[in-house]
Amino acid sequence: MIETPEPESAHAFAHVDDGFERLWTPHRMAYILGDRPTDEPGQGCPFCAAPGKADSEGLIVHRGTHCYVVMNLFPYNPGHLLVCPYRHVSLYIDLDEDETAEFSALTKTAVRALQAASGPHGFNLGMNQGAVAGAGVAAHLHQHVVPRWSGDSNFLPIIGQTKALPDLLEDTRARIVASWPTA
Repeated sequence: MIETPEPESAHAFAHVDDGFERLWTPHRMAYILGDRPTDEPGQGCPFCAAPGKADSEGLIVHRGTHCYVVMNLFPYNPGHLLVCPYRHVSLYIDLDEDETAEFSALTKTAVRALQAASGPHGFNLGMNQGAVAGAGVAAHLHQHVVPRWSGDSNFLPIIGQTKALPDLLEDTRARIVASWPTA
């Protein structure tokens, strides 16, 4: 049996050169350890709670009649938007005709606003229907609108499962709001 020397302190291993570079992202602990959304409508659902807050506090970019657009609190890229119905439904097929029309129209407008605000080279658009499909909030339908740039996939998300975001949510939101078309 190989014996390892007892460290002098709990921090002894923090300074050991093991050949790895580290990018610490302690802000992710809020997501990892945070309260999990409830399946029920109300304040336990982040997409039910957001419309009850001021736009800047709830990160809301635009409010429609049946749906709204909000910044993703844990974005894949700067400007990652979510299109959500106000009504607490889990599946796209659960939307009524008016909700479906506005949901689609707001997705198109979100793309246009992001093009004007930050000039991405492409977009990922999509919905994850159910937890097994990857939905973090499976009980409340939302569509992702993720701006993409050439070369934005690098070693951090691929190897390190970490995303470096070069812009603050508040600053990105302000640019998108300023670029949102008015009726």
